[in-house]
Amino acid sequence: MLITYDYAYSFFRVGSIILAIHDARDVFMEAAKVFNILEENVVQAMEELDQWKEQLLHLWSLAEEKLRQVPPVQLYAAAAVLVFTTLLLLSLRLLKRAKSNTIVLTGLSGAGKTVLFYQLRDGSIHGGTVTSMEPNEETFVLHSETTEKRKTKPVHVVDVPGHSRLRPKLDEYLPRAAGIVFVVDALDFLPNCRSASEYLYDILTKGSVVKKKIPLLILCNKTDKVTAHTKEFIRRQMEKEIDKLRASRSAISAADIKNEFTLGVPGEPFSFTQCYNKVTTADASGLTGEISQLEQFIREYVKP
Repeated sequence: MLITYDYAYSFFRVGSIILAIHDARDVFMEAAKVFNILEENVVQAMEELDQWKEQLLHLWSLAEEKLRQVPPVQLYAAAAVLVFTTLLLLSLRLLKRAKSNTIVLTGLSGAGKTVLFYQLRDGSIHGGTVTSMEPNEETFVLHSETTEKRKTKPVHVVDVPGHSRLRPKLDEYLPRAAGIVFVVDALDFLPNCRSASEYLYDILTKGSVVKKKIPLLILCNKTDKVTAHTKEFIRRQMEKEIDKLRASRSAISAADIKNEFTLGVPGEPFSFTQCYNKVTTADASGLTGEISQLEQFIREYVKP
């Protein structure tokens, strides 16, 4: 109507102004509608919060009434149990965080464990060429790290004699071991392959090793000699021997009583990759002092 009136009396400018004002007014009206909707939503949310608050207060009052009905002695006992349980859980968590710094050296007699022990401690062989009849046990900073300016964490190294009568002593140290070093004589390996494999089989199936998944290093010692076998050859031969042992021991149930776990995958040739814990191989020479791979293994599981 406004447009027709303006056209009839030639009030085009006036009509344009009126249209502009009319359109501008729409913006404010829409904004007012939005604010009204927001206000309604806020009011609704506040009402819901009030309802929740009332419900919580009601539940709290019910809980207070129930607590008043409970004898004080029972309340004190429940509080004591709660505190004790909390402290126990915290203690267990702290114990788990406190990682062990013990490295166990083991293997057959004559493999060179004691020489390696002295090389780790002070860089010399001392009397290590003589077969040990008692465990060598000491906590020290690795000799190669004594010249470093930064502070390094000491390592608790235990050299367990390999004589068959003394092997039970190994069970005293395995539960707190951060890593196991199984030393093999790479020079005189073949005549001792079966004995070494049997000893290693027993270690890998011990519950203390399996449950904690203690890493194990097969350290091929005396590799400085020309006729020494390579770590790859030694690994393959021991896998074959353990595969035979696994078959024979599973066939005779009585022979497996002392073993808490079995090794490998049924129906497949045995491989160290099938073990519950990580098993690796490395080279070393105790007499020449080439023990860098051994030290690397130690520092992988006993951080400086």
